[in-house]
Amino acid sequence: MKTKELTLGIVAHVDAGKTTLSEAMLHTTGAIRTLGRVDRGDTTLDTDEIEKERGITIYSREARLLLDGMTISFIDTPGHVDFSAEMERSLSVLDVAILVISGLDGVQSHTRTLWALLERYHIPVIVFVNKMDIARKSEEELFASVRSELSDRMIRWSDTKSREEEIAMTDEALLDAYLGTGTMDEDSVKKAFAKRAFFPVLFGSALKEEGVTDLLALMKQLAWEITYPKAFGAKVFKISRDKAGNRLVHLKVTGGSLKNRDSIGEDKVSEIRLYNGDKYESVTEIEAGQVAEVMGLDHVRVGDALGEQEPMALGTLEAVLSYRVIPPSDVSIYTLLEKIRILEEEDPKLMVEWLEETKEIHVRLMGAVQTQVLQENMKRRFGILVTFDAGKIMYKETIANAVEGIGHFEPLRHYAEVHVLMEPGERGSGITVDTDCKTEVLALNWQRLILTHLTEKIHRGVLTGSPLTDVHFTVVTGRAHLKHTVGGDFRQATYRAVRQGLKKADNVLLEPYYKVTLEVPQELLGRAMTDLSHMHGQMDPPEILDGRGVLTGKVPVACVSDYAREVAAYTGGEGSISFEMAGYYPCHNTEEVIEEKGYDSETDLKNPTASVFCAHGAGYALPWFMVDGEAHVPSPLLGTGRIDEEYQQERILEAAREKEAEEEAFRQRTYGGGAMDKTSSKKSSYQGYSGMSPELEEIFIREFGQIRSPIEYSQPVVRDYDRQEEIQKAREEYFDTHKNAAEKRKNKAKRKRYILVDGYNVIHAWPELKDLTAHSFDAARGRLLDILSNYQGYDGAQMIVVFDAYMVKGGTGSVQNYHNVHVIFTKEAQTADAYIERACHELAGDAEVRVVTSDGAEQVIVAGSGGIRISSQEFLKQVEQMNTRGLSEFRDRNRG
Repeated sequence: MKTKELTLGIVAHVDAGKTTLSEAMLHTTGAIRTLGRVDRGDTTLDTDEIEKERGITIYSREARLLLDGMTISFIDTPGHVDFSAEMERSLSVLDVAILVISGLDGVQSHTRTLWALLERYHIPVIVFVNKMDIARKSEEELFASVRSELSDRMIRWSDTKSREEEIAMTDEALLDAYLGTGTMDEDSVKKAFAKRAFFPVLFGSALKEEGVTDLLALMKQLAWEITYPKAFGAKVFKISRDKAGNRLVHLKVTGGSLKNRDSIGEDKVSEIRLYNGDKYESVTEIEAGQVAEVMGLDHVRVGDALGEQEPMALGTLEAVLSYRVIPPSDVSIYTLLEKIRILEEEDPKLMVEWLEETKEIHVRLMGAVQTQVLQENMKRRFGILVTFDAGKIMYKETIANAVEGIGHFEPLRHYAEVHVLMEPGERGSGITVDTDCKTEVLALNWQRLILTHLTEKIHRGVLTGSPLTDVHFTVVTGRAHLKHTVGGDFRQATYRAVRQGLKKADNVLLEPYYKVTLEVPQELLGRAMTDLSHMHGQMDPPEILDGRGVLTGKVPVACVSDYAREVAAYTGGEGSISFEMAGYYPCHNTEEVIEEKGYDSETDLKNPTASVFCAHGAGYALPWFMVDGEAHVPSPLLGTGRIDEEYQQERILEAAREKEAEEEAFRQRTYGGGAMDKTSSKKSSYQGYSGMSPELEEIFIREFGQIRSPIEYSQPVVRDYDRQEEIQKAREEYFDTHKNAAEKRKNKAKRKRYILVDGYNVIHAWPELKDLTAHSFDAARGRLLDILSNYQGYDGAQMIVVFDAYMVKGGTGSVQNYHNVHVIFTKEAQTADAYIERACHELAGDAEVRVVTSDGAEQVIVAGSGGIRISSQEFLKQVEQMNTRGLSEFRDRNRG
């Protein structure tokens, strides 16, 4: 189906006059009666109060105009670099764009960024050079500059003498026609423009409506009919809310039509609106090519492709700084999280992150202006005054060699194994996936599921936990079980395969870089070069132009800070510096960043490196470096030269040696002499310090010191300041009061965790195990170890089970490993109590220690050593709750 609907976008560097041009186009075509002005705050499209106050466009908005039978839906986008993500989302639905360039400033850094984006999205472009009424350069000079900096296919449209010849030179078919007849077919010119063969350039003044009529005439001349498929399809490019709080889905129909009351997934369209600024008309149906706002689609998100529409490309512009949100004292952190999630829905690039361990909210922001706008939005929309800490650099990670990642997931009655080839991708390529696995080895539906799992989440690197990028995944083999495999099993196996591969790979930490252009007086060029060198910049040879030195290159964002102010100071205002994102490159201070982050990939329970295998009816976690040897499917990559086998093996052996050294140190602590050779204190039926009498508590404190509480800090109170001048004081107070607590939380997250279990005490306390002892103590021990092995896989703490062997004559004691559980049999004349007391005393200073026993005297000693006592019955309840919760979470993850 063909349509005369055209979607036009207007993009520009901030202050180029983009909104003024939009207003002039609407006024010239009669869409509005009065010409609004940005400085008066009465334009049709900048209707938000913050936009009016600041005089800039923050949100993209739609308007409609009629041009000789053709309906043009045009979108006015933000020009400020801080709101580039909002602008980029609109590009996905454009048929043509107008790039506005200020005649005063010419091509600027953000102009070049916009040009690159328009090229990436393959959008035909008309260039409008604005503010010619106050420009300091002539049209000829400005055109030459635009042509040299953006594209040599620019055509000055007002030069009618050479225009046709230049158009013909851009396309072979046009050139043949022009040489043969001296003219060109109108449709052929339109097709060439649609293919970006040339870019018309016009000059004018939007404020005085000069050149606007020529621009509209050119649009009419080059407009073409677009053919869309008959089947319904649509692109979702924005989510917003109207003044009444109704959720609006901004979409463009790319096939068929959409009617009121139509169902999309589990949602139903309740209203369709066509907007002109903040005014709209309701319609019952929209057809292919139209842009509209739809109500009722509550489960649709930005970037969704509806119906037969192909998936949309991911945006390339992203924030490189993360800010911690500082809440007022009278607002719950969970309430704040709920509200800020609403803003994230409208701007997904905020990428709100909730840190459960530290109860903190982090957001990603482009710069100071966006930070201020977010702060004002929170106050106006939700009545919450928030502030932010200093932004932190957002790092990424990639790999430098090819490896094989293997993930196995086999709890009882579940099964999946995945092998993926992980290779370094091209810089800036992100995550790409493919499959190279025969369907007779692994069914196509399972392969597709693995590909989905590889792309559905942000995978974390193992150096700092930063997002993984520029990696190409290829599914090479795998295995499913006919009876036991469900969809969620492959999700777990895939995630674990990625993590296992990363542990074997040569990982590289990446940081964001700016592309820098620094211009200073020639005599200060040496100072400028020295400064950029100290910033770890990578610069091209300097150029000397008219007595001024020009340096170009790239510099780490982390090193730039307030250098622009410094340039202005040491050049006396005669120097200038511009920045634009250059992308991510290897970090200049990797070791320092890794140490500061303090990330431990082995203790990240949300992104496990281990795989889960099954033995004796129970699942157990197997460390990543042992998975290659236990995998059920042979590797198809060994001996092919496709992976770095030597490096993989070195990493596996290194990890195995570290684990062996750790266990040897554990054995030395266990049988190093001293208190471990002493007998235990007397048995007692006392049930723990939580119910002790005041007299006993007094004696206990006198003998062992104050009872240590496992709660390490209390949440400080931060006063809420309403006056703007006191916000900084509140920020300082917040940091002062949270500094120690945050450090404790950070240290706590790094601490190792142990669970010491009095084996026979638990066996006699649990009915199931006690019944088994009537038949066999070995059976009871084996069942207990299976239960604890399964529990350890969920909890993650090191599990140590101690069995009392003090009545065994000649017993020397032993340490055994049962899957992921350390099993201790004590020496002759040594009780389990004595071992646990000694171990708790040695470990509690540097680790969190939980002791499972119902021995009252032992509980008292454990508490005095800083351990956390858990009675056998309490632990039984925890195990049962874990089983119930784990099963429920597993079902929730795999529902549907």
